[in-house]
Amino acid sequence: QVQLMESEGGSVQAGGSLRLSCVASGSIFKINAMGWYRHAPGKQRELVAQTTSGGSASYADSVKGRFTISRDNAENTLYLQMNSLKPEDTAIYTCKANVYTFAQGSKDYWGQGTQVTVSS
Repeated sequence: QVQLMESEGGSVQAGGSLRLSCVASGSIFKINAMGWYRHAPGKQRELVAQTTSGGSASYADSVKGRFTISRDNAENTLYLQMNSLKPEDTAIYTCKANVYTFAQGSKDYWGQGTQVTVSS
């Protein structure tokens, strides 16, 4: 079994910064792609950023230049550095990882989600 545990989000004023982390644990052989999603009230879930096991990253247009995704493969940890936050970044942020285990092969796992609130 694999678990993804996210750090607490938080509340900041517009222009502020937050850093999220997500640690994967369990019977992990290899972690492939990892990513951050967000879901705001009244909106569809959005892929914010994702990174391959090699470190290649891609971003939603809405966060390019402000957010940075990174990972520490040795620690099975994913990060999201969020700068210049805007009220429209307010959402529940959830990490996802595609993990290979010997028991179940490659499978997507999700964290529990963490609230990020940006006030104007």
